[in-house]
Formats: sequence, C-alpha cells, structure tokens
Amino acid sequence: MGPHPAVAAIRLAVRRVLHDVLTEFHRPADHDRPADAARRPAHAARSRYAEAGAAGRQTLPERPDTPLVLVACSGGADSMALASALAFEARKLAVRAGGITVDHNLQPGSGLRAAEVVTRLTAMDLDPVEAVAVHVGREGGPEAAARDARYAALDAAAERHGAAAVLLGHTRDDQAETVLLGLARGSGIRSLSGMAAASGPAGRYRRPFLQLDRQAVRKACLVQSLPVWDDPHNIDPAYTRSRLRHEGLPALEKALGKGVVEALARTAQLSRDDADALDTWAAQAELSVRDETGRLECAKLYVLPPAVRRRVLRRALIEAGAPAGSLFARHLEEVDRLITGWRGQRAINLPGRVEAMRQGGRLVIRQS
Repeated sequence: MGPHPAVAAIRLAVRRVLHDVLTEFHRPADHDRPADAARRPAHAARSRYAEAGAAGRQTLPERPDTPLVLVACSGGADSMALASALAFEARKLAVRAGGITVDHNLQPGSGLRAAEVVTRLTAMDLDPVEAVAVHVGREGGPEAAARDARYAALDAAAERHGAAAVLLGHTRDDQAETVLLGLARGSGIRSLSGMAAASGPAGRYRRPFLQLDRQAVRKACLVQSLPVWDDPHNIDPAYTRSRLRHEGLPALEKALGKGVVEALARTAQLSRDDADALDTWAAQAELSVRDETGRLECAKLYVLPPAVRRRVLRRALIEAGAPAGSLFARHLEEVDRLITGWRGQRAINLPGRVEAMRQGGRLVIRQS
C-alpha cells in the first residue's frame, strides 16, 4: 500500500523542486541559463568564492558535487510537512538536506520552541540543522519587520552553509491571502502576482506547496504523526494577515461560494505572467528612451504605454538608491506626472533620499 494521498502529494511537490535544483546545480554556469537569470542578484558559487577572495577572507572550498537544500522550519504544520518530505526525498536523490529555524524572540519561551524544532529536524536525519535568533525591529510594522529579519537570517544561513536552495512552506492558501493583501494596498499587477515559486538571489527560495492547500498539508502531518506547533500570532486579530485568514476569506467564501482560494491563486499566476512580460518590455524600452549621456528623455517616455513607462521609472528610481520595498504606487504616480502632466513642478522627494525632477526635457533622478 502506498502512502496517504496527502503525503504522496507533498512528496511529489518536493521531488519536483529537488529535480529542478539538481538540474540547475549541475548546469554549466553560463550555459542554458533561464531567461531571467541575468536579472537576479549575483549569488552563484562562482560569485561567492570571488567575493570571499576579494574581501581578503580565507578561500572557500570547492563546491561539493552534491547540492545542499535547507528547509526553513518554524515547527508549524506547513513547514514540518515540508521538512518530512524533504528528508524522505533527499534519501533517494543526490541531495543533502538540512534545516534552519528562526527564533524571532517575540514570545516567551521562543528559544525553547526553537530548540525543540532543532531536535525534531535532527531526528529526521537532516544535517546541518541550526536555530538562529534574530532581533525584530519596527520598520514597516510588526509583520514586515519580522519577515525582513527572518529572510536576512535565512540568507545568512544559506551563505554560511553554501546551500543551493531554501525551501519555504507557503501553501495555496497563503498565496490567496497575499493576493488579497496586494489588492487592498492597490499596489498593481506585480503585487497581485503573489509569491513566486522561485525567488530571491539566484532563485534561492523555493515554494513547493503553492499548488497545495493548507488542509492537505495538515492532513499529511496528522497521518505521519508529526508534532506541530500552532503559532498564536496566526490567530491574533492584531495582525492583518490573521484577520484576513480567519475573517476575510471565510466571509468571501460565504458570499461567493467555494473556490475563492483556488481562483485567487490562479489570478496570481496569470498576473505574474503578465507582469513578467511587461517587465521584459520595460527593460527593452529603457534602452530607447535615454539620450547619449544616459538621461531619460521625457518626450520618449511620454509615448510609452503607462504600464511600461512606470516600470521604466521604477527601475530608474531603484537604480538611483530608492528601496524597492518602500516605493509605492503614489510615488510612481507623482514621478509619472513629471512626464504626463508637466506644469513646472518642483523636485519630488522619494524614499532612500532620492529626488526626481524635470530639467530641459530630461528626467533627472539622483540622491538628494
């Protein structure tokens, strides 16, 4: 008799991702790269070793023949199911499997819970396994600050261990919540595209469960007798995502019927395809709207479709030093009016001490 259908589903999802990791790991550095590889931040082993040498640190060892894949595990149902599937599939493939748990220090006893997760991951024969404690700031609100601290810790752990990938346990339900949050913020099609199956430096973060619902993942834990921890923050109405999960989505399903989660996840994929196409168009258009000195020409920007023009502007603002996570639709609208509604406006101050102004038919973007 085979495994329970829920267990089979999570293992299959992880197996597919591990096959992708293996293919990419053994692919020559500059051969048959994905089309978006050039847009990713440099993180390949080649870059890592070069940076280590440039900084005067001890030369890192040659890359092993077997890639290391880490699972980010909080001890909750999603990440515990992911850890168990990784441990099972890694034994059958040429993959080393390890685990990282992040202690946010936001609740009493969080250190003990992190130690328990380490014990459970070690019992699955994952290696290396470690707990990393972080300090959560206040910038952007509690949820954003915790997320920033967590990803910073995971990035550091991946670099420290030379991991080829870090698996995250986000499910289709998480994707639906992310789409609704983006819709509420009015952030545009990129926000509606939700979470990518692969993201981060060189596609470091992989999300195998985006096509699986939370109920199936919990069922997989139950039938395998995996102990799980339910974070009280996930039911705390003080957090926006918690309110959406326990009040907003159930209300939508009551009003619109079942299938809302699946429809939102489908919207995310369609939006991502559209956003990727527009980003590619904008990257190509940017080359044609600059003068011989590299400055943006307002007349040439004006004739671009608004969706493409605003992407060109966003790219230019980020290049000048504006933090991507702090650039909102209202900022782009103000800069866009320098192109489409010019009435002699003053310079516009933007996040990251960046300012944009119109001078002599050119859009000047610089640090203030």
